[in-house]
Order: sequence, then structure tokens, then C-alpha cells
Amino acid sequence: MKLTVRVIPRSSQEKIVEEKNSWKVYVHPAAEGGKANGRILELISEKLDVPKSKLKIIKGTASRIKLIEVSDA
Repeated sequence: MKLTVRVIPRSSQEKIVEEKNSWKVYVHPAAEGGKANGRILELISEKLDVPKSKLKIIKGTASRIKLIEVSDA
């Protein structure tokens, strides 16, 4: 499964908002040193109830729009 995610860093609240064809993820950390990316994966893993190790950012590591793959195995 692949998810398109739009990231809102430095947000006052951490939440995931499901939109029509993507998710909007609000996180506290700034987009510096991969801190926001790590927190995004943590929030998505909690929401989907899968281990963080099953998630991988396959496109957009330095962008606000990311493509995240959730592996089955």
C-alpha cells in the first residue's frame, strides 16, 4: 500500500487529517535533520497499527509532499 502525505511541520498540534486522495500530517518538529520525517512515520504507524519498520518514505524525503510505502511482509 502507498500513501501520499502532505506534511505541515512546526504545527501546534500533532494530528492526521484524511483528505480525498491523501493524508495531511501535522507535526511539532521542524523539517531539519529528518526530525519531522521520523515523527511522521511514528504517527502513521500508530494510526495504521503497524510497526514503524514497515514504513518507508520512497519519494519526497526533503519535500512537504511524500510518498510512503507500507510493506505487507
